[in-house]
Amino acid sequence: MANFTIADIKALREQLGTGMVDTKKALEEADGDREKAVEILRLKGAKGNAKRADRSTSEGLVIAREQDGTVTLVELACETDFVAKNDRFIALAEKVVDAAAAAKADSVEAALAAPAGDQTVDQLISDEAAIIGEKVELRRVRTLSADHVEVYLHKTSKDLPPQIGVAVAYSGDDAETARSIAQHISFANPSYLSREDVPAEDVEKERQIVTEISRGEGKPEAALPKTVEGRVNAFFKQVALLDQDYAKDNKLSVAKVAADAGITITDFARFKVGA
Repeated sequence: MANFTIADIKALREQLGTGMVDTKKALEEADGDREKAVEILRLKGAKGNAKRADRSTSEGLVIAREQDGTVTLVELACETDFVAKNDRFIALAEKVVDAAAAAKADSVEAALAAPAGDQTVDQLISDEAAIIGEKVELRRVRTLSADHVEVYLHKTSKDLPPQIGVAVAYSGDDAETARSIAQHISFANPSYLSREDVPAEDVEKERQIVTEISRGEGKPEAALPKTVEGRVNAFFKQVALLDQDYAKDNKLSVAKVAADAGITITDFARFKVGA
């Protein structure tokens, strides 16, 4: 008779985020010894990491670390929401963001190479994925530095860790407005800080598209320049943060809100799990 109970299986599964069948088999092999079962699951998982390489990681979390005018934003992905909310996965995310922040990593490659204890972040993730039994992927990393930084983390489900994370770098002293703009970014999803940051080829492509649309609508040739310019400006409102209508008051642009608060937004990052 196996020297463990259903409660032991449940406790170990919740600790590691492993599957029911694998957890039960490991406890059987370990004769109920939980520490030995963890090692069995880890060895089994290490062999399975390569097999999981092509699996989709559409779940996970976004986490941030602030220190001395610098913020590091990380998206750590996994396969299922069960693992995303598991304590072991969340603890792994904490270690990853700590290591990335300490290294001031601004790319996945730099973060994976960063030291995490006596190993690299890459090795840490691989080892933990072996125990968890799912593909775990460091998908995105950004580090911003400025006079001040503000972070907003948003839960799309109360049962899951944050799925959207925003970091804003700015100068000035109005942290409340900076945080409100971070909340705006989480909702409005701009791609660029200002219209000057939008690649010229993207603007020209949009201009060509709206010109053809306007002609197709029968707009007079004489009126085309004004119509096209209006539609290009509407495009900037979609993609450029400072041009966007402020979510809390669409009569104001984000640029106007920032100026009125005496702050200057210098950079931002927005991550959404799976996006």
